[in-house]
Formats: sequence, structure tokens, C-alpha cells
Amino acid sequence: MRRLMIVSCFAILVSTAQSHEAADEKNKYSTTYFLHLYLAISFFYSTFAAETNNRKNMKKSVFTLAIALAFAFAGSATAQESNKPSPKPFSHLDLGVSLGSTGVGIDLAAPLNDNIGLRTGFDYMPRFEHNMHFDVQSFDDQGNIITSKLDKLTSTMYDLTGYHVDGTIDMVGKPTMWNFKLLVDFRPFRNKQWHLTAGFYWGPSKIAEAVNTIEDSPTLFAIGMYNHLYDNALNSYFGNPEPLVPTGTDEDGNPDGIFLDGLIQDKLLAYGRMGIRVGDYVDGHWLTQYVRDEDGFIVFDENDNPITEYVLDENGNKIPAPYRMEPDGNSMVSARVTTNSFKPYLGFGYGGRLMKGDDRYTVSFDAGLMFWGGTPDIITHDGTNLSKDVQNINGKVGRYVDIIKGVKAYPVLNLRITRRLF
Repeated sequence: MRRLMIVSCFAILVSTAQSHEAADEKNKYSTTYFLHLYLAISFFYSTFAAETNNRKNMKKSVFTLAIALAFAFAGSATAQESNKPSPKPFSHLDLGVSLGSTGVGIDLAAPLNDNIGLRTGFDYMPRFEHNMHFDVQSFDDQGNIITSKLDKLTSTMYDLTGYHVDGTIDMVGKPTMWNFKLLVDFRPFRNKQWHLTAGFYWGPSKIAEAVNTIEDSPTLFAIGMYNHLYDNALNSYFGNPEPLVPTGTDEDGNPDGIFLDGLIQDKLLAYGRMGIRVGDYVDGHWLTQYVRDEDGFIVFDENDNPITEYVLDENGNKIPAPYRMEPDGNSMVSARVTTNSFKPYLGFGYGGRLMKGDDRYTVSFDAGLMFWGGTPDIITHDGTNLSKDVQNINGKVGRYVDIIKGVKAYPVLNLRITRRLF
């Protein structure tokens, strides 16, 4: 109801502006019209600004404002005085190609009247690639990094799996963005060269992705195998041994088969688990450790569960738990960047003839903002959101994440060349 009342109020303002005649033929717009338009936009902005605290509300607010501007632009056409007759809707059709921050585009454009034009088309971002590097590290059962034993661990892993492990994992990032677009151009000035634009882009929510290189597949496969053996050794340590190769049950009903050798179990527990260190979890995920007695053995409660405690720094504060990526069931690591599929757009542009005396070809530029829903999400294959759940991401990866998190609305800057079809 509140939104309906606001839209109705705005419609009244536009209707009033439409009925107002210009006081001077040289002045295409009356002062009253611009005042009404300014008040309407200000009213909408102040009403919905408080509702843009999250992605969903931002999308609704910007979309509503875009519609309001489109109505205002449409109403302005009837508020003009001109001796030149207004062209009929779709009296001609232009084919355009564009290049810029939204990629390579193609579109069709047609006039609705002398001041308003309609554009629809498709933009595709080329698939260029960029490499990112992650360090492979070993962790104990509580997530603490064990850097001094990594060389011994890789040697043991080769003995167990037959695969060598590199010290780094390379991931290749590339954009995957493409969009359909529907835009309304409003030309408020007499020479029709400047235009204001409102509309939307629509495409898949995934705009970029990163996956490991093929060359690192053996390393990731070995890490997955090793961590499986480590989990088996840890379960045995806690009194829940499981066979690596089950063959059935013994006479007491316990699992039977081929078990991990005790000496290998001790090595695995000493070397720790393997993973790719990315950063630290945000508040709420804290580093813990097992409580041990004076002889170094883990202490269990009355239900035979190991007792844990928080790890504290020198000031007595809890330490964030590290986030590490491990290969999925297909021995791969990946991440994707997602935004809203529906992305309202507001912008402006300028255009004119490409060649003097030839109206068939025009060149123009567009600049504006594509509102894709606030901070993009960066989701890893295990479901962790690097934009919200992880902090202190180091190196180039951390800089990439900071850049992506800082782009709340996507900047659009495109160069466009058109050819009149009829």
C-alpha cells in the first residue's frame, strides 16, 4: 500500500508536468516541469534510502526509481512545444555494436517519439584468464599450522600415494558475465546528442569463477587421499578404528578388514592434515585445542568425548580459526562470484554523427552504474563465502577479494557505433 501511494503521488506530479506548456519556444521545458521532476526524484530517494540495507531491498529501490525516471522521461515528451512533428514509434531501426566494461555488445534501437528511444540487446564478457597462487600447508587436528613438518609430510604422502605434492596450488580465474539489456534513452536537449538512460540488465547470477589448473590435479588428488588416511588415523586414536578396506565383520560383530598400520597412524597424526590456507574465519569461529593431561594425553569427558578449549593470544583474547580449502570429492578446488540476476541501470551518454553529413552512422558513449545488489558473494566449492565469512586473506588473492567486495555497483563505460537499417 505504501509503495502504491508513492507511485500514485509521483504519477500526479508527472501528469501536472505534462500539462504545463513552455513559456518560450526556445525553452523546450518549463521551470515547473523540472521542479516537479526534481521533487519526485528527491521524494523517491528519501523514501527508499532507508530500505537499501540489504541486497534485496536495494534491488527493489533502484528498480522502482528506474521506473519512476522512465515515467518522468515519457511524460516530458508531451510537455514540449515544437514546430517539428514528432516521429512515429519505431519509424526507423538502428543496429549497434558496443565495447566496454560490460564486454562486447550488440543491440537494436528505435525511437518511441522525438525524445525517447528504446534499446534492447546482448552483452558478452570475453573469457580472459588470470592465475592465482595458494600455498599448501599442514594442520594439526585443531587447525594449527605445522610448517616445520611439511617436507616430511610430502615425503610420507609420496610413500603412501605415489604422488608428489607441490608447495602451491594454481587457480585460474575468468569472468563469465553476459547479460540481456533493455534500456530507455531520454534526450532532453534540442540537439538530441545528450541522453539519460534508465533500464535493466539481466543474466546469470554467476559473473566469474576460479578453478584449479589441470597441472595441479595430481597434487589435489594426493591431498584428498592423504586427508582420508589422516581421518582414519584420527578415528583410530579416539577408539573408533575403521578398516581402509572392509571385508565384513569379525565374530564379535566389529568391522573387519585391512587397517592402517600403527606406525603410519602415528606419523599421520604428527604431520597433521593438509589443506590450502586462505585466511581466518570472522568472529564466531575460534581456534580450539584438545585439553591434555600432564603426560600429554587427551582428556575425555564422562561420555568419552575429547575436551577442547579456546586458544588464547598473549592478551588473553580468542584467536580466529583458520579457513583452509580442501579438495572436493572430484579432487578439485573452485570458487565463484555471484550477484543478482536482475540488475537495474541508470546512466547518461553523448552521441553524434560518425561522419559529417551522413546520418546513417553514429558514434556514442554510455556511462552509468549497474546495480547488482551490493557486495558480491565469493563462494568456494565447500560453501564458504569469502566476502562475509573469511578475513585476513593474504597476498594477491586477498587484494582481489577486497576489490570485488568494494564494488557495490558495477561501473558501466561503453563505446557504441550504430548503423541505420531503415
